[in-house]
Amino acid sequence: MAEIDVRGRFVWHQLLTRDIPGAKTFYSRVVNWKAQAWPLDPNYTVCQAGDVPTAGMMPFTPEVPADAPPHWLQYIGTRDVDGTAEAAVRAGGSILKDPSDMRGAGRYAVLKDPQGAIFAIIDPENARAEAPGVPPLGQFTWHELATTDHEAAFAFYASLFGWDAMQRMDMGPMGIYLIFGYNGEQKGGIYIKPADMPAPPNWLPYLHVASVDAAVPVVEANGGKIILAPMEVPGGSRITVIMDSTGAAFALNSYPTAAAAPGADSSSAAAPKAKPKSKKAKAAKRKARVKPKARAKVPPKAKVPARKKAPKKSKSRVKPKARPKSKARAKPKKKVARRKK
Repeated sequence: MAEIDVRGRFVWHQLLTRDIPGAKTFYSRVVNWKAQAWPLDPNYTVCQAGDVPTAGMMPFTPEVPADAPPHWLQYIGTRDVDGTAEAAVRAGGSILKDPSDMRGAGRYAVLKDPQGAIFAIIDPENARAEAPGVPPLGQFTWHELATTDHEAAFAFYASLFGWDAMQRMDMGPMGIYLIFGYNGEQKGGIYIKPADMPAPPNWLPYLHVASVDAAVPVVEANGGKIILAPMEVPGGSRITVIMDSTGAAFALNSYPTAAAAPGADSSSAAAPKAKPKSKKAKAAKRKARVKPKARAKVPPKAKVPARKKAPKKSKSRVKPKARPKSKARAKPKKKVARRKK
């Protein structure tokens, strides 16, 4: 069996927090995750979206500073953890946790990029093939890096994982939003962190929900906070950035009905590829709307000749008027009769 290619993929996500029970409740209600203890380590919680293991939760270990905030840690795939860690150091990054083996999970390491964002790398034991298109509900769809130098940060990750720069969007005062991806699909964005953002450079994961707007009241009812109100982004998707009940930041996004995967079915989720078609469809709809308007102008013109023909149809009304004429002709006959007398 061929080895599954995991290089550059976001293959796992892990929440580090001081309130595991609260996190379980929060995410089960907001994204419908099912949480259960990992058989190989009861202190580790595995969360499933449907029947797919999607994320993990674990409490802070004793060596973590007391002021460290709860946060999500992204694990990026590689088949050479040691070599990737060394390459990261040569490229200006640093190692926070040396490459280690975790029974039942694989070999991993925790790194920091040159600008200060923390991430992990892993060679997973049980990798799953990545389906194209939009991931199913409850799974991670997008990954966003807020940093101090978006071009340098992209060059660092591209050298480690082979990412492609797929688009650079000019966001005006916000600067350039660099969209990266691989295998022809967009996977995330990198931008310069605003001056008023108190956190250091960091990765922000996005979770897929059916409706961002419907999720907001659920977030607030379960102890979460809205950092960025729901808004529409290019392509028609809606997003919101929130802080969960334990203090960890992440984002939610929902797709237009035509682009979103129905439930856990990702087979119809080639949303990024379908967007150009949707634009053509919109153009076709606009043309279709123009035609009815052109047709709408025809009936009034058609009614004009119809009105002209109306007098012809009214000949039946003229005939009654002709009857008096026949009577008028009859009167002379009567006069003639009188003359005969």
